[in-house]
Amino acid sequence: MIAALFPYVEETRSVIVRVSVNYLQEQSQPQDGRWFWAYHIRIENHGNMAVQLLTRRWEIRDARNTMHLVEGEGVVGEQPVVKPGGSYDYVSGCPLNTSSGSMVGSYQMIDEDGEHFDIAIPRFELRAPVVSG
Repeated sequence: MIAALFPYVEETRSVIVRVSVNYLQEQSQPQDGRWFWAYHIRIENHGNMAVQLLTRRWEIRDARNTMHLVEGEGVVGEQPVVKPGGSYDYVSGCPLNTSSGSMVGSYQMIDEDGEHFDIAIPRFELRAPVVSG
């Protein structure tokens, strides 16, 4: 069931990142060159020590293959700690000026021993539905 909800999955060092994405028609204005998606991320800790998310790094590409780099502290204003066996969910959004694109990235984490490491965010597609007229 979880695979159906989160079709994009990547595992790094016993931390699994799952992603689902939805096109938001009500927030998009194709006639003005604006398309908008929401993405839901679940970070699961299958390791044996707590980890904390420190920073994020996104590579967002539009249909013209223009890359936008987004880097910053935490996610949605938080730097969550994920305990062993626990998970953390958040939802965010991405606007594009084309009807399709993709996102891929990484989170920098720190474990209980103070070791910093990066975990991969799986690449996922941003695609607006084709409207026939």
